[in-house]
Amino acid sequence: MEKRVRIGVDVGGTNTDAVLMDQGKVLAWTKQPTSADVETGVADAIRSILSQSGVSPARIASVTIGTTHFVNALVERRELDRVGVLRLASPSGEALPPLTGWPRDLVECIDRRCYLLPGGYEVDGREMASLDENALRAAAVELRDDGVTAIAITCAFSPINAEMEHRAAAIVRESHPDATITLSSEIGRIGFIERENSAILNAALTTLARRVVRSFARACAAIGVSAPLYISQNDGTLASATQAEAYPVMTMGSGPTNSMRGAAFLSGLGDAIVMDVGGTTTDIGALSSGYPRESAISADIGGVRTNFRMPDVLAIGLGGGTRVHLDPALYGATELDEAAFRIGPDSLGYRLAQEGMLFGGNTLTTSDLARLAGIVSFGSADGLPVLSSTVLAALQARMRTMLEDGVDRMKTARGAVPVLAVGGGNFLIPDDLRGVSQVIRPPHAEVANAVGAAIAQAGAQVERVISYEAMDREAAIEHVAQLAREQVLTNGGDPATLATVDIEETPLSYLPGRAVQVRVRVVADLLPPPSIGASHAA
Repeated sequence: MEKRVRIGVDVGGTNTDAVLMDQGKVLAWTKQPTSADVETGVADAIRSILSQSGVSPARIASVTIGTTHFVNALVERRELDRVGVLRLASPSGEALPPLTGWPRDLVECIDRRCYLLPGGYEVDGREMASLDENALRAAAVELRDDGVTAIAITCAFSPINAEMEHRAAAIVRESHPDATITLSSEIGRIGFIERENSAILNAALTTLARRVVRSFARACAAIGVSAPLYISQNDGTLASATQAEAYPVMTMGSGPTNSMRGAAFLSGLGDAIVMDVGGTTTDIGALSSGYPRESAISADIGGVRTNFRMPDVLAIGLGGGTRVHLDPALYGATELDEAAFRIGPDSLGYRLAQEGMLFGGNTLTTSDLARLAGIVSFGSADGLPVLSSTVLAALQARMRTMLEDGVDRMKTARGAVPVLAVGGGNFLIPDDLRGVSQVIRPPHAEVANAVGAAIAQAGAQVERVISYEAMDREAAIEHVAQLAREQVLTNGGDPATLATVDIEETPLSYLPGRAVQVRVRVVADLLPPPSIGASHAA
């Protein structure tokens, strides 16, 4: 039996969306309430699409899950580990201590256990100070005795030379075998503080990542799905379950990324603006050649500056559950001043089905406005207020302006651009917007996020600092590309579908020898697993 059917799941704060796909065709899809224990909601969603389609669990080739759990944990300051921070940059790296500029409540969650130790490299790769192995062992013992198992190790300019970080990790493991270690060189880029922040955040998510990823695996096993489990990453590619447990920060932007990749796949457009309307926000991003445009600035996660790969996304406070703040005395007004009302940014979120007026509640939301305007037909109109045409038009105009301003902020050139409207609340996007050539609602737009997860590819991005005086430019780029291709194949990519999707060269004028940072990204489709009952050579 050929195993080619793929499952994509996106676990949001309100709903868990799932799709079943066979060679690009959606066989079944569902939206299920996200459960508090994660596992139940995922299992219910997968069980639903298997039941709809009649597909046997034995035919599933892969399961890919995108989740907002990790970014939500940081934003909400919950389920975070205490972290030991080992900075190898003294003496010159002591001017700005670790966790500087962090929100106080987040620092309190992860504890301030920081050690400033000798080590690090200069920008040209020369050793700045020798590693003090005895001091490192003493720090590891202190953390072990204090019960701190999540450890982040950062070394100055380790993306250029990671040797000292790896040696430090080996020493820590000798004294603290139970430690889970994050190396900054495997997370972020050259910027020291942002890279250290990224490593600390990753370490803080260690236990949560292990629990969440393993709950996904249990959910699949509970319904007989034994296919490989993948977690979608910030750049639209896949991480194995083991990789996701080790590097949860690399999956934190997977929600918007999945929606954009799904929108590109469902519409056939590679270059467009994507608007993903959920219950609380509208995420606006730009597609370039079918992939999300990567953010060129440091990403702020939970109030902390980081520099790992993240999609360039603008989130505005407009979703299907967004509250409309308007005095009931003005419902029938024939004139309405702009200062007399406000839309969002607060939202009912998952409480929409209980507290929204469409569902018998007392809170006016944007979904109620859509029903009053005849845009949607769900819910009951019996409990909706009577709004004058003036008031309804003013509220709709405000939402239109919010969306148009968002498009303008994400455009990089003049002229009208196509917009792909996806997400369960895409009905809030009008068919015509200023600066937009056309609004396209692709089929299965409501579950574009799950489609994006299902079609995700194996991928790798490799960065190296190379001297173009020591190596020819074409040979240097090919060298980095080959390293990326090898990683993709290791991650389960199909050699026949290898494709280089991005090459970036950044001159490093402060280094001698025409030094350039070369970054290459390569993707490939997943290799299908062996067919059931396949014959073997004797």
